[in-house]
Amino acid sequence: MIRPIIKLCSLLGVKHTSQHKKVSTSMPEEPQSSLPSPRAPKPEFLTETRFDEFNLPAEVLAGLKDAGFVHCTPIQAQTLPVSLTGRDVAGQAQTGTGKTGAFLVTVLSGLLSEPEKKDGLPLALIVAPTRELSQQIYEEAKVLCRHTRLTLVQVVGGVDYVKQADILRAGVDIVICTPGRIIDYYKQKIFKPEGIKVLVIDEADRLLDLGFAQDMRYILRKLPPYDKRQSMLFSATLSYRVMELTYEYMNLPEFISITPQTVTVEGIEQSLFHVGIDKKIPLLLGLLKREEWNRMLIFVNTKSGVDYLTYKLKGNGWPAEGITGDLPQRKRFRLMAQYKKGELKILVATDVASRGIHVEDISHVINYDLPQDSENYVHRIGRTARAGKTGKAISLACEKYVFHLEPLEKMLDYKIPVVWPEEDWYVEDRSKPFPAKRKTRLKSSTQRRSRSAENKKRVQRKPQTKRNPSQFPGAFFGFGPEPVEKKSEAQEIKAEPQKLKPKPQETKATSAEPKPKTAEKKRRPPRKRRRPAAPAPKTNTPKSGDV
Repeated sequence: MIRPIIKLCSLLGVKHTSQHKKVSTSMPEEPQSSLPSPRAPKPEFLTETRFDEFNLPAEVLAGLKDAGFVHCTPIQAQTLPVSLTGRDVAGQAQTGTGKTGAFLVTVLSGLLSEPEKKDGLPLALIVAPTRELSQQIYEEAKVLCRHTRLTLVQVVGGVDYVKQADILRAGVDIVICTPGRIIDYYKQKIFKPEGIKVLVIDEADRLLDLGFAQDMRYILRKLPPYDKRQSMLFSATLSYRVMELTYEYMNLPEFISITPQTVTVEGIEQSLFHVGIDKKIPLLLGLLKREEWNRMLIFVNTKSGVDYLTYKLKGNGWPAEGITGDLPQRKRFRLMAQYKKGELKILVATDVASRGIHVEDISHVINYDLPQDSENYVHRIGRTARAGKTGKAISLACEKYVFHLEPLEKMLDYKIPVVWPEEDWYVEDRSKPFPAKRKTRLKSSTQRRSRSAENKKRVQRKPQTKRNPSQFPGAFFGFGPEPVEKKSEAQEIKAEPQKLKPKPQETKATSAEPKPKTAEKKRRPPRKRRRPAAPAPKTNTPKSGDV
């Protein structure tokens, strides 16, 4: 009965009372839905502690204002009261909780309190495990140092070697580096660590996992003693190896721990899909269509897997790019810049880049392969839900990597919720088969063999002459071949007549026959004295008269 009345009112241009009620009830809800997703409440992520409550230099406060930092995160609120007094700190906190700001504020405040130097030696050294993480620290340090007199340099591999060396020679205050390149500059006597006052080791557990344990110990041994400098170490997990490093090269550090589970898991919705290897691509394509995502980060265990997955996504119309450890540095920086600006929506990466990607609005993280190391799972999903926001973490468990699920859930101390996909969740893969890589090494080796065979036919080797025993290597020291004993001249003279003396019965016969042409004999050395030949024996032949 009401519907016909509403239609009649709409034709006449009059609104029914029920429509007025709907409009009135929906009015207060519209502005709430149009607002962006709010951050987590301050007590959960940001504390009531403000940066201006600390005794910081005015230049540092101006840099913090430019960066938009007003309140401290939990790790900052607990670290700054200790580190600003000059004591060593070992902090444990999850990625994306403000560790970089904590040690940068400490470094800048400490260096500004020092008198201005004239020798050009660096005063602070910040070591990071990857180029991406060092780039992130360098960019944040430039903002905070904008109003100070301090100079910065980033020392990483894959960038102009001479340019970085010239900056170090000219003199710099803060060096942000990776271990390999800074050791190279130290051995070339370009980097001089005698004036280091502050040392920072970021993501220490990742440094050790990537095999930089010996390099870090080498660097720490070349620095001034631990009681002559301030040391700060930050890590997502304080393992036994990290603790050993703190006890050996730090001066009784203050341990500050922010439990990573309470920071990371609260804002992340986790899910797990059990799927076969042949169905992973169709399921991933279906998730890309079903989920409402803004920016996505996909993790694969191997470099070849990154190339394969990037090829498949591009073949199905999804613009994706892959980033691995062997990618040229300029291309890596360019892809990261595009990803941060929003020009690139899907990034496929390995664990090498998992701790160097600092983007606050990543909505989804997909573990295409379950990580072989359980700790990498926490670092992977930590790329989303940064700065108190929410995010989604989806993991695909296939028969190849499902064996890593049990130790992962044991470390997390809970089961990841399992989701069973429907049949319509799978989308057909329309890309072409992945091209197999040609074995260029075998091809080049066969070409080399054929070329060498042709060269052997064309070029005839000259016959090798016999070497004089004194010409052999090592003959001077007695290691050459034994020399052949030469016969004396008297022995040669005695032997020759016997060889040249013909038999008496064959002399006439042989003289009548034509002598065949023989090869030229080698010239003999001249004889000094020749003995007369022995007289022929007289034969008593009977005479005819006697008979």
